[in-house]
Amino acid sequence: METHWETLLGLLWLQVCLARGMTVEQSPSDLSLQEGDSSTLKCNFSSTPDSVQWFRQHPGGGGLTRLFYIASGMKQSGRLNCTVNTKEQSSTLHIRASQLEDSATYLCAGEAQCSLVICSLHPNCSCACSPGLSLGQAFAPTAAFAYF
Repeated sequence: METHWETLLGLLWLQVCLARGMTVEQSPSDLSLQEGDSSTLKCNFSSTPDSVQWFRQHPGGGGLTRLFYIASGMKQSGRLNCTVNTKEQSSTLHIRASQLEDSATYLCAGEAQCSLVICSLHPNCSCACSPGLSLGQAFAPTAAFAYF
């Protein structure tokens, strides 16, 4: 009988976490640049994500390319720079000296860990589900680049 109650309690906590899903707001929603310009894309999260991922999808579809996976602080890769500010619950992607091949849709994903232990001890626990992603991720397109 004890196992039955543990299962029900676990399901209750999971429902609480899913009901409090993390949302993502991005800016700008679209962007046009001249080649050589720099730009910053930003994602704001409704709760502090455990980690943030940035992706790029080139025009015409195809797969997503993961640019960064970061929990906090800053990472750089070539002309790309990613920061996560846990106090502001935000992340930025800075593209320096943009080039034609940077034309793409950029997406950010925030991940929150959610389990019985975390939910029972941490009042800010949140989870979200999005199509094609694992439990615990909130996912949003941030900008589509276009060059003139």
